Amino acid sequence: MIQRSSNVFARLAFRRVHSRFQKYGLLALLLLLGGAVSAQNVRQLSLEEAIRLGTQNSNTIKLSQARIEEAISRYNQVKDNTLPTGSVSYTYNHAEIPTTTFKISDKAEPFFLPRRADAFLGTFTLQEVIFGGNRLKYATESTALLTQVARLDAESDKEELVYNIASAYFNLYKLQQSQQVVAQNLEAIDRQIKQAQRFFEQGLATRNDVLRFRLQRSNIELSGVDLETNRKVVVYNLDIMLGLPPETNLAVEKIETPGQLTVPVAAFVDTALVNRQEIKALGLQTKVADNQIKSIKAEKMPSVLASASAYYINPSGAFVPPANSYVAPVMAGVTVAWNFDQLWLNDNKAAEARIKKTEVEISRDATIDLVKTQVNESYQNYRKALERVQILETAIAQATENDRMVESQYQNTIASAIDRVDAETQLFEAQINLALAKADADLAYYTLLKSTGTLTHNQ
Repeated sequence: MIQRSSNVFARLAFRRVHSRFQKYGLLALLLLLGGAVSAQNVRQLSLEEAIRLGTQNSNTIKLSQARIEEAISRYNQVKDNTLPTGSVSYTYNHAEIPTTTFKISDKAEPFFLPRRADAFLGTFTLQEVIFGGNRLKYATESTALLTQVARLDAESDKEELVYNIASAYFNLYKLQQSQQVVAQNLEAIDRQIKQAQRFFEQGLATRNDVLRFRLQRSNIELSGVDLETNRKVVVYNLDIMLGLPPETNLAVEKIETPGQLTVPVAAFVDTALVNRQEIKALGLQTKVADNQIKSIKAEKMPSVLASASAYYINPSGAFVPPANSYVAPVMAGVTVAWNFDQLWLNDNKAAEARIKKTEVEISRDATIDLVKTQVNESYQNYRKALERVQILETAIAQATENDRMVESQYQNTIASAIDRVDAETQLFEAQINLALAKADADLAYYTLLKSTGTLTHNQ
């Protein structure tokens, strides 16, 4: 008889509680309940505050912002290439001449050179591309598009972070509710132990009946120990995630189960096709591929450049030359250049660019199909989660009524201690399952929002 009672509760405490918490792992937080919580400084944390702290202190978000700034910098660098280029220089030359007599031939008169000579040479040039086949235009457009892609990647990183925080928050709520149920059942089993002890003293129950209730209490306490151990680990982990001091003790607030679905799955699919960052990014990548093709074609076009130059030549050796002893010509010109070998050299480059565009288009189509399946799966899981909550609410009512009836029968010595333990165990299991189901429904709702790309829109 004792063995049967032990098996009943072991199946409940470890299969329904411990194994479920193992499944969700240490992503969740765990809250100290009752006197254990009130004895410590606990920070009550709402979901909105958790998301705010997480996004504010996340290194992932900071890295995404740095990548956006890097993309903007590259865009500005490409824009700078459309500006005129120029240079200026001023050179001083000094020459020592060992041989001062120079003759071209024996019959020619010799030239007499100075022992040394000084000269100053200054140059100034300015050049601007008038027409370059629109290559700079396409490069500027491409970098602008890639900047938008970087912003979309940042939005995607933020969505993932918000979802992870929400997932941890809801898992914490599961554990918190389960601990509340454990605490309530410990109070109930203590009353049963006292009652069984009185029955034993009156000769209405056996000592084994008392032991069954005490064994049930020990198993419940074991589950509580497991939960408390997990709490200490996951609270520390969440403190790190949110940028809080590691010693901060956290408690989540009560959450409400979202309402029933009022729109069909097709509406969520349409929303996802408009808002999912992956689809937007691949659409921009298609435009980048188009610009790459145009840029390669533009390499076949001639270029037209305008330039202006000024020179200052002072061979007198004096920094300020005497009158009429220096030359300062100013020139302006237009250059037309054509690398006509590109007519046959870049055909394969153009073919490669077209293949890359095709790959991007195929990737976009594949992503759209994947998004549709993800949205449908999330939608169906949310519906199932809501239905599960309704069923378990009915089960709670049934288990409560059954527990009340068996308790009355036990007090009148009609039901056995085993029947009483079984009834309490069923109610305990139903209470925990309902708490977990409500949190699962909330998480399923956030999963649905994430699948449509609107999770951060609702924050």
